[in-house]
Amino acid sequence: MPLLSLEHKLEKKVISRFQKAVYDFNLIEDGDCLLAGLSGGKDSLCLLDLLSRRMRISKPAFMVEALHIRMENIKYESDASYLRDFCESRGVRFHLVTTGFDSSTDSRKSPCFLCSWNRRKQMFLKAQELGCNKIALGHHMDDIIHTAMMNMFFQGSFSTMPVRLKMRKMPLTIVRPLCLEAESDLRKYAEYNGYRKQIKLCPYESDSHRADMKGLFGKIEAMNDEARYSVWTALEKEGKLVEE
Repeated sequence: MPLLSLEHKLEKKVISRFQKAVYDFNLIEDGDCLLAGLSGGKDSLCLLDLLSRRMRISKPAFMVEALHIRMENIKYESDASYLRDFCESRGVRFHLVTTGFDSSTDSRKSPCFLCSWNRRKQMFLKAQELGCNKIALGHHMDDIIHTAMMNMFFQGSFSTMPVRLKMRKMPLTIVRPLCLEAESDLRKYAEYNGYRKQIKLCPYESDSHRADMKGLFGKIEAMNDEARYSVWTALEKEGKLVEE
């Protein structure tokens, strides 16, 4: 099969799953203003690309803003000019915030937790400053399944990152429009579209159990190629994918 045909087939599949997630989980409504987290990785670039495409369709009518957060104490090099051009060429305003954290202030929490917590805090603040009512994050189906595995094996809880989560203490809803996408498809989609890779050199990356869960789930899928859909169905039946 010619390469162009493969690209077209993959694009149709990715867009179809994105549209299905938006409708099935009611992720975007008329009048919404979404703040999209833009790390610069393939998933967040795919998210912004797909949101911008959907934004050009009149129903539902919504707006998208993009936010890139730099952690001054983490060696994670991103090309802000590339990210800005990527956003603006798609009709999306780009915002850059620099922050940081001191892991010595709370030794009970891992640097990964503190980094994530501070990034999330900045997103909440920026969303409210811009008048956004939703925050869109680029987690895909693999991320959601791996999180469920970590919660079961390390916390004794059958839970995960919800596809739609309404915050209780602030007027914001977190949505994950890539929830039905496989990471392998997003990787190919990013390659076909020529997304530029960012330099990621996080010193704490190897401390996370997420890479272990990814490897473990890969072995499970080798035994049963329908495993991801079985886990997804279980999460959906137990009401773990939507929290109001």
